[in-house]
Amino acid sequence: MQLVHVPLDQLSISAANMRATKKAPDVSDILPSVRSRGVITPLLVRPNGAPDRYEVVAGRRRYYAATAAAEGAAEYPPLPCAVLEEGDDAAALEASLIENVVRVAPDEVTQWVTFTRLARKGRSIEEVAATFAMSELRVRRILALGNLLPRLRKLYAKEKIDASTVRHLTLASREQQNEWLALYDSPEAYAPRGHQLKQWLFGGQAIPTKAALFQLDQYTGGIVTDLFGEDSYFADAKAFWELQQAAIDAKRQSYLDAGWTAVKVLEPGQRFEGWNHVKRPRTRGGKVYIEVSARGDVGIHEGYLPEKEARRNDRPVEETPRPKRPEISSTLRNYLDLHRHAAVRAKLLDHPQVALRVMVAHAITSSPLWNVRADPQRADKEATAESVETSPSETAFDEARRRILANLGMDAEEPTVVGGVNAPVPLMARLLALSDEQVLGALAVVMGETLAVGGEAVTFLGSHLSVDMTQVWQVDAAYLELIRDREQLLSVLRGVAGPSVASQNAAEKCATLRRIISDCVSGENGRTKAEAWVPPALAFGGGE
Repeated sequence: MQLVHVPLDQLSISAANMRATKKAPDVSDILPSVRSRGVITPLLVRPNGAPDRYEVVAGRRRYYAATAAAEGAAEYPPLPCAVLEEGDDAAALEASLIENVVRVAPDEVTQWVTFTRLARKGRSIEEVAATFAMSELRVRRILALGNLLPRLRKLYAKEKIDASTVRHLTLASREQQNEWLALYDSPEAYAPRGHQLKQWLFGGQAIPTKAALFQLDQYTGGIVTDLFGEDSYFADAKAFWELQQAAIDAKRQSYLDAGWTAVKVLEPGQRFEGWNHVKRPRTRGGKVYIEVSARGDVGIHEGYLPEKEARRNDRPVEETPRPKRPEISSTLRNYLDLHRHAAVRAKLLDHPQVALRVMVAHAITSSPLWNVRADPQRADKEATAESVETSPSETAFDEARRRILANLGMDAEEPTVVGGVNAPVPLMARLLALSDEQVLGALAVVMGETLAVGGEAVTFLGSHLSVDMTQVWQVDAAYLELIRDREQLLSVLRGVAGPSVASQNAAEKCATLRRIISDCVSGENGRTKAEAWVPPALAFGGGE
């Protein structure tokens, strides 16, 4: 690649430029600078086949600003240009998209058009993801838009349909998509959106397959999977509940056979009120409560007694009780607090209306962080910092932060949105140009950055937003190394592998227990891969 200076009349917009087919851009924000100082940042160009002629691959707005500045001028200086190799269309497409993602973030439909062109040029999903610093899942999501009806893509690109609605429309057949469009076009009908759309698609109840307590091969009905391959749902709710109820009955009987004297199955939708129960082992009359949500999820709470019943059963002990060792060390508490914090603020991205109310509450009560400044997220150990930074929750939040920084015209590499600018008037002008959805997205990110780690707000929001830690966390080495108490390690082993495995290894040393737990989590060394599990102190909803 070489740097040359090219006269304006020898430049044209390349067809490989991702915005080449759109109308001339608004350059009012950079035109004054171009008029006074000229174009400083080089355009990315390539030869177009004619002598001394080049086409602009990236830098379209600078080209139009220079064209506007040159109007009426007797002479205008040549523009600085970096020249690509001739004929490499895929490289030109990548350069154009990288430029636009960094400077003016394109919508997902525009990205889909360009990603599709790259795929046709032979680029794999892995290569596209690596080129644009996106996750492979994000690239697959964008490419999956190609399976929607063209009109739905156009409505989404024009922000006539929100992202949640488009996501749920990927669950629909072509016939259902056409039926939804007919409702959308009718002035007398209502086209369901968001979660209402999911209910419409499934006839009132959408039950995810991950809620099943039984093996999926027992179910003979249809299963609907979204085009992103992340979520799948039972098409036949009646068949699901018959199998789920049988599995719940079998689970209840297995507890009774294991020696538990009482196993109570709560009514569907009834919550287990952990706040008015106390932990009691089976040997002291502890009961098992099986909680079934309205959408089919099953939660099991072992070893609890209602508080009043526990007080009646308790008798004073004559001997002086041994001092209790703290269940959780300060470094382990820090690890748990950071992971809970990451999960809650990632969940806030999907609920900006909640973030708005939390923000108002912070302002009214003068939160210690409401200066405004971001929580530093200090980790006691480097392993804890790495564990949080690589978690799905923190990855999702960082992706949203970059998008908001781009919307606000700020450097995408800024570590936070909060405190990134000191001039309020230009930022207010920028915000006025954004849609309500974009502004609320920025609000959710700002609220996430200023949410205090380890505070009661995280616990409250985690419960209110139904944050499921099993979806964003699994036992890792950083967590296990923070546990020094052997009984605690055995408790973790019971959680991931069951009472039988824990009993068989009750005499093992801590290092051996950590290795067994790791094998169970990964399914290696002959161990059965563990189902999703989180320690009570990490979960939301009565876990501590």
